[in-house]
Amino acid sequence: MIERYTLPRMGKIWQDHNRFQRMLDVEITACEAFARKKLIPKSALFEIKKRARFDVERIKEIESQTKHDVIAFIKNVSENIGPDAKYIHMGLTSSDVLDTALSLQMRDAADILLADLKRFLIALERKAKKYKNTPCVGRTHGIHAEPMTFGLKFALIYVETQRNIERMKYAREMISVGKLSGAVGTFANVDPSVEEYVCKRLGLNPAPISTQVIQRDRHAQFLTTIALIGATLEKFATEIRALQRTEILEAEEPFTEGQKGSSAMPHKRNPVVCERIAGLARVLRGNATASIENIALWHERDISHSSVERVILPDSCIMLDYMLELATDVAMHMAVYPERMMENLNRMKGLVFSQRVLLALIGKGATRNEAYDIVQRCAMRVWKEGIEFRVALSEDKDVTGQLAYEEIDACFDLGYYTKNVDKIYKRLGI
Repeated sequence: MIERYTLPRMGKIWQDHNRFQRMLDVEITACEAFARKKLIPKSALFEIKKRARFDVERIKEIESQTKHDVIAFIKNVSENIGPDAKYIHMGLTSSDVLDTALSLQMRDAADILLADLKRFLIALERKAKKYKNTPCVGRTHGIHAEPMTFGLKFALIYVETQRNIERMKYAREMISVGKLSGAVGTFANVDPSVEEYVCKRLGLNPAPISTQVIQRDRHAQFLTTIALIGATLEKFATEIRALQRTEILEAEEPFTEGQKGSSAMPHKRNPVVCERIAGLARVLRGNATASIENIALWHERDISHSSVERVILPDSCIMLDYMLELATDVAMHMAVYPERMMENLNRMKGLVFSQRVLLALIGKGATRNEAYDIVQRCAMRVWKEGIEFRVALSEDKDVTGQLAYEEIDACFDLGYYTKNVDKIYKRLGI
């Protein structure tokens, strides 16, 4: 259940230790590239690889004086290396290290989110198959429309989740770039081959062009993709919340033994998990908006984006990871009530079959307007008098003058509305 979520699975990617480790990976790999160009002695590279390490608390101590995290990081690493530390950060600027390390963090986060999405997809597919032929009423504007099957609700989110997987794959590709092009992106102090080597070794692509920073439209695409996925989860959660309403009660999110719904009312079983998903989706959208604001920076860079990203990137990734786990648990363990679905399907006394009668009358030669008026007149009797729709039709001379009683009965065939479900599923590959 939801208590199983543990922060380290995603959270450790965004912890200080991992951030500094990724920065060190960039620095050491850059030293390798310089050594290949004979700009760093092999002996120095050996010492750097052997001795390079950092201490998060020591970095924070230094940063309290320097007010600069990268300088504090380099100073701490240099303390451990000794004289050969002069080759660390050679020709680089802070953003070369920060942005490339951040890309590695985002890529790793994307891999976790992709795995989450695939688990959610499996849960949706299972429910779509299980309830493929379970009849329920479809609703538009919250009002009963026509019969459908409960499985189609899951199939819809299934396909949307497939699209989200493709979106996340593309966003992963978009943020899997590094840059080691120097202070304003001109490669004045570092040859482009160094960037190419470092990126290849770290599994990134070199940014085709950069200023002092990797351009933030990439990060915005990543975060808007996260927000879109969150919106899908909100859509799924909102459907379950609506179906769990007392008046409907066709499905419920899991309610475990010992769980309480209200401090005042012991009978309550509230859709709190789905409500949590819906609430967090709003935060993801807000973070995506902030990421778009980060795109426009002054000239070749400023750091107005930096403070924002230190919040929105970890928070968005951790939240979506959590939301996907919640949604998967709901999909796997939710309660479903087919009997209630049939009860609700019949609640409108047959009115959900009105279009079928409309088409039958048109098939007998009535104009669409004539047929519509006849059927609507009968339907309004059902609304006002509470009689069965079938009775209202059989008592209307304009209906019985064109349709035999057997033809009226045929209009109430539930199978008519579900006859193409197999074809829909075949399209989806479910």
